[in-house]
Amino acid sequence: MPNTIIQPYLFFGGRCEEALDFYRTALGAQVEMLLRHKDSPEPPPPGMLQAGFDNKIMHAAFRIGGSTLMASDGCQEGANFGGFSLSLTVPAVTEAERAFAVLADGGQVQMPLTKTFWSPCFGMVTDRFGISWMINVAADSPQ
Repeated sequence: MPNTIIQPYLFFGGRCEEALDFYRTALGAQVEMLLRHKDSPEPPPPGMLQAGFDNKIMHAAFRIGGSTLMASDGCQEGANFGGFSLSLTVPAVTEAERAFAVLADGGQVQMPLTKTFWSPCFGMVTDRFGISWMINVAADSPQ
């Protein structure tokens, strides 16, 4: 499967636009593409879309650093994330501390930032949207 890529696709259950705004501020995310349900070239099948979701995000692509993630509101309210984390590797401890702090605001710390055998600074946090993050400084990065 040459030239195959895997990208995370996150469903925010009605909070996608809020999440994208948050990641712009928190992590410098850049939205590269955004399509609302009402702007789709084909209407959804009857009953698929929850009432009031016409203006919600059908599909978005956004970049954080060199990584592209995709996102959507889905078709109904509510999101249940589990069984995965997004790993954010930054070049310096100060950047890890800043990213961790903004992601933890309104979220929940799973493991405070600390020195580990593989990194000068590592921690785990779940943000206000239920996304689990592992913040990591590369072992060969300056302290």
